[in-house]
Amino acid sequence: MVDRCEHTATSSWFKVLLHFRKQWLHSFGYDSERRSNLMLLDDRTLVFIAGNLLVLLQVHTKEQRYLRSCSGEGIGAITAHPSNEYFVIAEKGNQPLILVYEYPSLRLYHILRGGTEQVYSSVDFNLDGSILASVGGAPDYMLTLWDWRHEEVMLRCKASSQEVYRVRFSPHNPELLTSSGTGHVKFWTISPTFTGLKLQGVMGYFGETSATDVEGFVELPDRKVVTGTEWGNLLLWDREAIKVEICRIERQSCHVGTAQPFSLEDGLLMTFGSDGVIRGWDIEKINMADTHSGRLEMEPINELVVGHNVCLSSVVRSPLPNSFIWFAQDSNGAIWKLDLSFTNTTPDPECLFTFHAGSIHGLDVCKTSHLMATTAPDRSVKVFDFLAKKQLTTSCFNQSGTTISWAPPWVKASSGLLGFEDGVVRLLELYRPQSLYAVSRSSCEEDGKLRLKQAFKPHSESVTALAYERNGEILATGSADGTVFFFSVGEKYLPIGFIHVPSPVQALEWSPASHSNNRLLILCWSGHVVEVNCPNPKDQEPLKTFLLPELHRRPFRFQSIKSRIKRQEDILRLQALKEEKKKKAKELLTLLDAKQEEDEEEEEEKEEELPPIYIPDPPSPLYCGFYSEPDHFWLSMGGFDSGYLYHCKFSENQDEEPEKRKDEPFHFLPIHNADNDPICSITFSSSRELLLCGMHSGSIRVYPLQPGDLSLTSMQSYWVLSLHDNQNGQLHHIRCSHDDLFVLTAGDDGNIFSFTRRPPEELQSSLQRKAAMIPSPSVGLESKSLVLDIEDPAAYRSVFRLFS
Repeated sequence: MVDRCEHTATSSWFKVLLHFRKQWLHSFGYDSERRSNLMLLDDRTLVFIAGNLLVLLQVHTKEQRYLRSCSGEGIGAITAHPSNEYFVIAEKGNQPLILVYEYPSLRLYHILRGGTEQVYSSVDFNLDGSILASVGGAPDYMLTLWDWRHEEVMLRCKASSQEVYRVRFSPHNPELLTSSGTGHVKFWTISPTFTGLKLQGVMGYFGETSATDVEGFVELPDRKVVTGTEWGNLLLWDREAIKVEICRIERQSCHVGTAQPFSLEDGLLMTFGSDGVIRGWDIEKINMADTHSGRLEMEPINELVVGHNVCLSSVVRSPLPNSFIWFAQDSNGAIWKLDLSFTNTTPDPECLFTFHAGSIHGLDVCKTSHLMATTAPDRSVKVFDFLAKKQLTTSCFNQSGTTISWAPPWVKASSGLLGFEDGVVRLLELYRPQSLYAVSRSSCEEDGKLRLKQAFKPHSESVTALAYERNGEILATGSADGTVFFFSVGEKYLPIGFIHVPSPVQALEWSPASHSNNRLLILCWSGHVVEVNCPNPKDQEPLKTFLLPELHRRPFRFQSIKSRIKRQEDILRLQALKEEKKKKAKELLTLLDAKQEEDEEEEEEKEEELPPIYIPDPPSPLYCGFYSEPDHFWLSMGGFDSGYLYHCKFSENQDEEPEKRKDEPFHFLPIHNADNDPICSITFSSSRELLLCGMHSGSIRVYPLQPGDLSLTSMQSYWVLSLHDNQNGQLHHIRCSHDDLFVLTAGDDGNIFSFTRRPPEELQSSLQRKAAMIPSPSVGLESKSLVLDIEDPAAYRSVFRLFS
């Protein structure tokens, strides 16, 4: 599983990395919003894409196995052979491959090349498994039919000029296919001609019906096709024309939201919707519909409500003969087991696995145990035991979480802080509930539980950063509203006051213990950096508001120097080229006689024009940064200024207004292959001998550092692993466990990974436990009343009444 090692890493570190091929990895996430991201290889093995990995998940034991994208650039689509003896991984990247694997051996069997330019969006086998169809994404949208056993292209044709979501062979006629996508559905026929087989496609014509994106369809035996719509109804197509639109009585939609037909079962057309409901419709009545009215009103024969907070997006059937069991992908972050027998003894839908839905907004680790907490736009916070590889508990709130921070161990009875999109900060306590239930002689299935200890609202917009100062006595919170609020930490968090900063806060970094002064580095999205002294609650005079105008601060505003760096590189390149030409000219002149030399006239070379100095407007975004030494700090920028780490310091001239400042870095460090792949997040191992970077491409870079290297001069060789999706898996969260045995990552692709940087045998000897330690409940917790939460999103600083 090692991706590649750039330059030359130290031998001891590289030796450790080689052991990553063993059982070092676990996936806690699931990209539930990805189309058709669920496959079944047998009755107990679910398969889905997680970033650059294919995860094979045992339903009963929850054991995971992995296959990695061979290119390291991602996976576009997957499908299983009708026999379930093979499965296909269609990749992403420049000239991506289609890989056919044997199952269950996972041995690579065939490789198909040249089907598309950048990414595959869908693949499907025909009924007998002899032909594989693939369709590519932008820019070519190429439909290709493969004789996959001989690794040969049979037929190919441009499928569409818009995104294609799926391609499927008809289960009734081997000569028919259907593809669908953005605003279209297309019907294909494999036709014999004098020159051989030809792939012919006819685009569906919506006519008076509003055009819709087509996510799903079902082919009928008589060559008709039923498709879903964005507004929840069904469309019956007779080749390229709509025969009838199907809805419920009184023109109610078949489903609330998007509808997708998925199967034809014993005379019933089966559909599911984003409303979390599965319905069965009489297909004979649909086929016999009167086409004059253009609309058929009918009620479903069968119905199964999976859940009221469920958004179904794909389903797969158990391969067991005569089975009614299906597995469903829930875009809201779950995988369900469904029995669609529709009898009186049919069991209720079973939620097998739950995950975050959408990008991960926050991740942090416990400072004393192998525990991890995460939050996402699905309004939940989850706690994992990454040593035992399991989820401990989940709590849901009325707003989306935006950032999370685990309190240091010297903060008593506190587990973590959670910031939300409405400006609320919640203090949560994690505890082991078995102790409380033992007293009451009841049982609890959860291994951990979260309790709300305090809620306060210091900001009017989303909370973007939380940070405890090095002694754990002061908490700072930053927000998109351009304010930073300070609190004194105790049994209750008490407000000290706030300051304004020039733009939304991106990150907060307290000075380390090695610095004599306790200061906070405030990193703003616009490139502004503000340093303030740690406020002392005892020194603050009573004020009508909590504004801290006298808090000493130093501003810095990043001024781009990348254009000048590139210009200097061009000058050196041209000078080297000129010197090389002069050298070659002198060598040539020594071969000529003196007379010929005198007669020749030297031609003046036209100087190559240098590019002008460019300053991006608006400024490049600031992604992350950290202190190097007092008054000095490193910044990682995005946009035009990516590709470097910039070493900066505060100017002695602090009289100029922050908005008018133009502070240039005094030094820079080029980052290999990062001009279009900036560093989004940075963390250090506890010994600071390893610098770990989360990249915009979703990859992880690990740089070995020399002890005490504040200027990062030893930041040369590195190891890189692509785990998250290369297009939408930006890696904004990367952490080391408290003992440096594990690395935890979370990306915008919804995936969460843990892996160890130790060989398995060394890891086992280092660990005394097989599961993380969960704190006992605080004394008297069972008798404490519930804490009042802030549930009104319109409330503004309602807890403190601080601002006039």
